Amino acid sequence: MAHKAKNFEHLVGSVKGLSEKQLRAHFGLYNGYVAKLNEIEDKLRSVDRKAANYSFGEFSELKRREAVAFNGTYLHEKYFENLNGKKTEPAPELVKAIEDAFGSWDNWVADVKATAASTPGWVLLTYNRRDGKVHDYVMYEHHIGLPVDQEVLMALDCWEHAFMVDYSTDKGSYLNTFFDNVDWEVVSKRYARAKALYE
Repeated sequence: MAHKAKNFEHLVGSVKGLSEKQLRAHFGLYNGYVAKLNEIEDKLRSVDRKAANYSFGEFSELKRREAVAFNGTYLHEKYFENLNGKKTEPAPELVKAIEDAFGSWDNWVADVKATAASTPGWVLLTYNRRDGKVHDYVMYEHHIGLPVDQEVLMALDCWEHAFMVDYSTDKGSYLNTFFDNVDWEVVSKRYARAKALYE
């Protein structure tokens, strides 16, 4: 079944601090990942598997890049879904989980920002199914860095394409804008769903 890009037009004009030009450029990149994921999956249906090897082969290269396109698609969806120009508040249960894991809400925000400074890629707040706690993880690329058994609660795109139009190389200002626009209702629902499934 083909993957279909979602429409995030409602974010244009509502997310404070991210311009229409910035958002549309980002939507275009996301749509490119969806198209590339469909292309890779289509080619994998008919490519010769007998030539697969570590050094080089069409099948091997497609398999190596499959996770890039897949995560590029669905991490972007999680990112756009957890943005909202309206003021929202995190559920008390999410606040408690974050405070239990990081000592305080402010400590967690500082951890996210330090984590963001450590990668050109993604920062993910997750529910760890192994210890039942929330964690911040770096994904150095779309497909590198996320431990197993995680439920993604909040996705923060730290690639320069997410902020260059509006902020040049000022990632710090972009991070402030991101926190001003997080849809905490979405993040809280993701947390509640993960807890219900895996606690």
